[in-house]
Amino acid sequence: MGMPDTARRYTVAEVLEFPSDGNRYELVDGELLVTPAPRPLHQRVVTRFAAFLEAYLNTQDDLGVVFVSPADISWGRDKLVQPDLFVVPVSEVSASWKTYKTLLLAVEVVSPSSTRYDRVTKRRLYQRHGVATYWVVDPDARLVEVWHPDDERPEIVTETLRWRVTEDTLQLEIPLASLFGDLPK
Repeated sequence: MGMPDTARRYTVAEVLEFPSDGNRYELVDGELLVTPAPRPLHQRVVTRFAAFLEAYLNTQDDLGVVFVSPADISWGRDKLVQPDLFVVPVSEVSASWKTYKTLLLAVEVVSPSSTRYDRVTKRRLYQRHGVATYWVVDPDARLVEVWHPDDERPEIVTETLRWRVTEDTLQLEIPLASLFGDLPK
């Protein structure tokens, strides 16, 4: 099979049949989003975020579980995304990605090939589907955009990123200097 036609509309079932070729295939309202394997900087940032989130969630009495992609999150026959990291309630964790619908947090680390998808296309989808908090992480600019479902503009964080699973839980604080500090630009 050659490269898929990005001009046509696809379904989740069709995309799940694509061969494994190193690309990431996602769908937003039938539109096929294709991105190559991420660069090493991207993966380092994802790994660091996963460590922060795992340590935090371990103190929160089983309120959420963090996952790192690849994962197939779908909200219908024409929507399939693979957030770089995401947190779901413990109640949705199972052996099938089909049960993962409530994202308490979704994180996308932008790469040159994914910037528009992450900042616009996928952000709008996450907002429509009630993703409680969405972080767009820009390692080159050393900042994080924080979005919520009703936001028209993001909060731009350059110092300390804050998040909590629920209003009555402890707050996670991630100093961005410790996240990005020693990484190459």
